Amino acid sequence: MQASKYLEHTGVSVDCLSWGSVWENPKDFSQKPLKQYFVLALEDVIEQADYLYGSGETEKLYRLLVQHKNSDDAELLWRLARSSRDLAQLGSTSAEEKKKLTYDSLEYAKKALEKNESNFAAHKWYGICLSDVGDYEGIKTKIGNAIIIKEHFQRAIELNPKDATTIHLIGIWCYSFAEMPWYQRKIAATLFATPPTSTFQEALRYFHMAEEADPNFYSKNLLFLGKTYLKLNNKKMALLWLSKAKEYPAQTEEDKQQISSARCRESLNYSLKLCRRILVWRVGTCFLPKHSKYFQER
Repeated sequence: MQASKYLEHTGVSVDCLSWGSVWENPKDFSQKPLKQYFVLALEDVIEQADYLYGSGETEKLYRLLVQHKNSDDAELLWRLARSSRDLAQLGSTSAEEKKKLTYDSLEYAKKALEKNESNFAAHKWYGICLSDVGDYEGIKTKIGNAIIIKEHFQRAIELNPKDATTIHLIGIWCYSFAEMPWYQRKIAATLFATPPTSTFQEALRYFHMAEEADPNFYSKNLLFLGKTYLKLNNKKMALLWLSKAKEYPAQTEEDKQQISSARCRESLNYSLKLCRRILVWRVGTCFLPKHSKYFQER
């Protein structure tokens, strides 16, 4: 079987050969098993995918990886799940296409898990994509999946304790349950004998753990540190982390959203502080005697 025919048959694009120079010497092909070239080709695809991800080339990355959606390689599949989700998050993606990509990403992550249960990233992205699908299937489904999602995040941390993103995701999980409105708590009570609960203090602990594992790794972690401190009425620390989020260099569409949110919250906090000062000043002037120096100067 010719090399190009073999690659087409296995689902690996012939285009990937130009990135890795697998066929440097045509004579080598006759001396090595085809499977070895297949593995090398996959490694080249993954290397190129990581380069495109680091460069913020969302659409190019998706076009590269979706060619290999029938692959049995867990490393490639979880990257495809992530890429599909990233494309769904773009503002230019239509609502219909976003929904399709969201469900596709879950299928890719699920397949990655089936191929390698010990792959921490497959667990992480399965949890993320399962949460995203819940947005389309209603609050009852989303809450019902909460325990499964957290279990996959915890399994990912067991497999890779230093992965800051997964630690951050458990922080998001805790934050979500800490601020859950009463009607959602009622739904949770009907789904679980003991409904999941959490606190802002627990969420804060995970956000700080994520920052310790990889400082300044993610704009959203900085933003949620600020938001959590606001929930705990620690304005000084809230402003510190919101300022860091605001100054974060935007590389993705999500970064831009988080930075915008940080600016809004920082401005809101400043406005509230200013309003309180004005209110205190006005109340204070009510008690000043009419002959006071304050009124004489005006």
